[in-house]
Amino acid sequence: MSRIHEALKRAEQEKAAGHNGPKAEDLAERPVASQVMEPLRGHSSILPPAAISQVATEIPLEPLQFADLWANCAKHEWKPDPSLLVFSNSNPFNTGTEQFRTLRSRLYRIRESQPLQTVLISSAIPAEGKTVVASNLAHAMVRQQGCRVLLIDADLRSPRIHTLLGVPQTPGLADYLQGGTTEVEVIQKGTEEGLCFLPAGNHATHPSELISSRRMKQLLDRVKPLFDWIIIDSPPALPVADASVLAGLCDGVLFVVRAGSTPSETAQKACRELRDAHIIGVVLNTVTEAQGDGSYYSYGRYGANSTQNINS
Repeated sequence: MSRIHEALKRAEQEKAAGHNGPKAEDLAERPVASQVMEPLRGHSSILPPAAISQVATEIPLEPLQFADLWANCAKHEWKPDPSLLVFSNSNPFNTGTEQFRTLRSRLYRIRESQPLQTVLISSAIPAEGKTVVASNLAHAMVRQQGCRVLLIDADLRSPRIHTLLGVPQTPGLADYLQGGTTEVEVIQKGTEEGLCFLPAGNHATHPSELISSRRMKQLLDRVKPLFDWIIIDSPPALPVADASVLAGLCDGVLFVVRAGSTPSETAQKACRELRDAHIIGVVLNTVTEAQGDGSYYSYGRYGANSTQNINS
């Protein structure tokens, strides 16, 4: 009996010990936070790369300052083509300069009644002179005292502006859109005070996806506070969708039509492709003096040269 009594007593003691939990002060001293956070750290380590990239892009960026950009961006010796860039032509009677000054004035007039800072230059098909128009318009704008202009070559398929300016094509927009470079690293400054240029960059195998990416909108949002005008050259509207995407990011579209060459139905079809964009005007390019009836608005000799070497 004594053995049975001892066994029962021992069982009761073990049962009592099992029901006794830790004291409150012991709970307070336990590192509960570390026990909770450890699984969270383990969870974050298995986030998919896309989610990690999204979190990274949401980190606020430091605002750009024009003085810092101008001081630190690449500076190259520009060697512009005087036969295509009319403001680089030594001929004081070049009629093209007055035409681009007129175009500049009209844009300023439009700006009085509506927001207009980012202007896309496009056309229906290649070889209508949009690249020449974009480049000369940027040079006309920057001749306004204190004006700051950014010229962007967003034609990632067949870039041409760098050849007109005589500057390197890389690094540029494609490199920025793919990540790994900053605005300061891809923007160039030239000899004209206040004029900056963003070339197309290295060849891109998927230009439509790059143009449609969040980085494109981010770029424009970051450079807008720095410049009075942003002039963007795009691919033609009909062959690819890039122009339509870019048009949605801009305040207005200047549509370039080559006189005596572009079929009217082709131009109308391109305008329908850009129907969601705000077309602010049409530039009739390569108008001869005879076609313009000697008017102030004819391009004269400039028009005859404007698409001789440029297919854009």
